[in-house]
Amino acid sequence: MRLVIFAAILTLSLSEAWMQLKFFVFLAALTLCAPLVAQQNFAAQWEQRASATQAKQPAWPPPLITTYVGLIEVERIDFIRQTATNHVQIWNLDGGKGLNLIPFANTEVDVNLPGYFEHSAPTAANGAGDMSFLLKYRYLSAGAEHGNYDLSAYLTSTIPSGSYKNGSADATVSPNLGFGKGFGPFDVQSTFGASLPVMDTATLGRTIVWNTAGQLHLARYFWPEVEFNSTFYKGGPNDGKNQTFATPALLAAHKIHPSESSSRLAICAGAGEQIATSSFHSYNHAIAITMRLLF
Repeated sequence: MRLVIFAAILTLSLSEAWMQLKFFVFLAALTLCAPLVAQQNFAAQWEQRASATQAKQPAWPPPLITTYVGLIEVERIDFIRQTATNHVQIWNLDGGKGLNLIPFANTEVDVNLPGYFEHSAPTAANGAGDMSFLLKYRYLSAGAEHGNYDLSAYLTSTIPSGSYKNGSADATVSPNLGFGKGFGPFDVQSTFGASLPVMDTATLGRTIVWNTAGQLHLARYFWPEVEFNSTFYKGGPNDGKNQTFATPALLAAHKIHPSESSSRLAICAGAGEQIATSSFHSYNHAIAITMRLLF
């Protein structure tokens, strides 16, 4: 019920009909799952499995941009405003985020509904982006008392659901590796992978992506961080080029029932700015805002 209320507040605060449609899709999915949740045995087993899985890893928040290297159950919505070199602005409402679940031990499945793109240029058509899915498996992990690290592999896939050229022309698959290590209140999370179109590779090209985030835990609730997000282009119109963004950000997380050790329910919010540091970049900078309900 808390998940539905949270999604409703976020959705109704936006005027776009697309965001309202996304809410009703989530609501329908949750309604279909209601008979299962009502079965106490099923719900208890799911809760126990998710808690046991997360207890074996560090308690770091997912970075603003970099994919989290651990496993998490969360509903997430992002808002990103990109400013191009010609000062044209593009809003990505929802940021292509969605629902992350832990259905099996050491395994996470994400369903990310398309974001909605709004352009300040009158000649560019607004519309939905691509839908994506993520399957992650955590190979190694240990909490703060036993080494404080995570090692996982994940596969992301997208389908070309975008409208008015707001998405890719073809589906893609993206194999990735993620590793994180903590040093007291400081942690580093890094992911490395590639985005591979399933068709028209010569036209679209391939990209290699390397993201790294450094986080510091301060004053119980706050996690200031700096991320470096790099993309290397192989083939396609940007062949041989690369772009890098530095992203200072601040995350704040709070457990809703701190006195209950078994409860994972928490809220997290944050914001930051991507700043281009390479000579080639598809946009100058971007402001990113995230809101999350962890359960």
